[in-house]
Amino acid sequence: MPRSLPALAVALLLAGGMSVRAAETFRVEGLPRDDSLTIREAPDAGAPALGQIPVGRRVLGFGCTNETPSGLTWCRVKFDRSLGWARRRYLTPD
Repeated sequence: MPRSLPALAVALLLAGGMSVRAAETFRVEGLPRDDSLTIREAPDAGAPALGQIPVGRRVLGFGCTNETPSGLTWCRVKFDRSLGWARRRYLTPD
């Protein structure tokens, strides 16, 4: 991998308003017990769904941003094999 690619990736994340830090663990909370949190392709409620995270489950988070069309805060998350975006409102640091 060329040495400039990691620097470019960091620059793109910073330009997009995401904080750059190590992965952190979150737990899905704040929804009814029988509900789940949707992982989306993009930080937007209208973006296609990639998967669901049941309430109480843990996910890895890779930074959050509120620079979205709605102004809501979304976090880049990984759950099982899905990597996408979820609303920060329902993610509690674990």
